[in-house]
Amino acid sequence: MVAVLPMRPFALLASLVPFLFLTACGNPQTPAPMPTPAPLPPAQAETLVLGGGCFWCVEAAYELLPGVLSAESGYAGGKRANPSYEQVCTGATGHAEVVKITFDPAKVTRAALLDFFWDIHNPTTLNRQGADVGTQYRSVVYYANDAEKAAIESSRDRANPAWGGRIITEISPLPEFYPAEAYHQDYFRQNPGNGYCQAVIRPKIEKLRHHSLAAPAQ
Repeated sequence: MVAVLPMRPFALLASLVPFLFLTACGNPQTPAPMPTPAPLPPAQAETLVLGGGCFWCVEAAYELLPGVLSAESGYAGGKRANPSYEQVCTGATGHAEVVKITFDPAKVTRAALLDFFWDIHNPTTLNRQGADVGTQYRSVVYYANDAEKAAIESSRDRANPAWGGRIITEISPLPEFYPAEAYHQDYFRQNPGNGYCQAVIRPKIEKLRHHSLAAPAQ
């Protein structure tokens, strides 16, 4: 069933194009088929779990980077096991929409991936990214050990002056990661005509294609 994404009347001026009111939370349009599974990562692959608003946006951004083997949308940081998208969207489970990035450290460093993070979202807004509002949209980076925590804090400190010293990103121990439903994976590529993709994700991705870390356009 095709569903219309809800409007957040306080998010944008009424004079803007109507579909710019679309937010990520809500039932997406017709679910896309599951993408072809990615090749198994090399033995030296590492992972990084973070959230910066709608996971469709974060996933699409990291897929631009050489060395990123996969970007998987999911949920983390809540109090319920195996939550559904609908449950997370209520804000009651406490989960954040996150992306699990698997990468080859021989091709892209953890530090570079973290520095990229501050360029793809606004880390100064509490529980909000644009029109997407709620604790599930919080800015967060998780660490699995002390070395990863130090790398996150160092990256944040490098980026903070550019954000006026106002970064409020949560930095927390890595909790259980729950993969999101199949239709969320690779969402932007699978659903380029979706209203939210057209209004929010596409402009961001077109801008990020010129980022120093992004792969050259084909």
